[in-house]
Amino acid sequence: MLTLLRNAAELLSPRECVVCGAALLPGEKHLCTHCASDIPLTRYESRVLNPMADAFNARIQERIVRSGCPYEPYSYACALFFYEAESPYSQITKALKYHYNRPEGRFFAAMLGKRLASSPLYADVDAVVPVPLHWLRRWRRGYNQAEVIAEGVASALPGARLCPELLRRVGRTRSQARLSGAAQRSANVRGAFRAGMVDQRPGHILLVDDVFTTGATLGECHAALRSAFGPEVRISAATLGFVI
Repeated sequence: MLTLLRNAAELLSPRECVVCGAALLPGEKHLCTHCASDIPLTRYESRVLNPMADAFNARIQERIVRSGCPYEPYSYACALFFYEAESPYSQITKALKYHYNRPEGRFFAAMLGKRLASSPLYADVDAVVPVPLHWLRRWRRGYNQAEVIAEGVASALPGARLCPELLRRVGRTRSQARLSGAAQRSANVRGAFRAGMVDQRPGHILLVDDVFTTGATLGECHAALRSAFGPEVRISAATLGFVI
């Protein structure tokens, strides 16, 4: 009976590959076999030094130089796939962020989480923190896309908890996607986040967002968390896409 209902639903609303739009075959979920085999994976989860981690740590070092902060351990950072605006694979994040496709977002979040769970770099993550949206933007969209991803990642990491309360957004900013340069993006989010209160002190925090472009947003989130937690608490970052 359930199979009949599922087949009838697919006739009325055919399942399509999020990347190429081809009709999905039985057993395929969100990606056709061809697109799944060609997804441009970064494989950064097993590399301490990688271009995304370098960019993230450069943001952190800029703050240290400006403010004279104490020693900061090198932060881990990775993404599931390489993001190019004109590539059809950009639909992976766009479908979640702009087309309300939360099941698709959870699918790729689980894929990211599985890769993180296989890496010793992220084995001790105990707090997964989504980049928060301003309450008005969240109300208009109906959800926070970063939290959808963070939920999937937290579920895949043994011992990790989803901790959205660890970080809050205190200022309404313009959409980063509408700003062209790194300087504009940095100025737009400066001071936009504050660390929240927690009952249990974490040992390794994983910041989660949908796409890493210049690192401005994640850098400010790192600064807010570091104001509450000393360097003995590691702060890492993970996203679905990494802009190249």
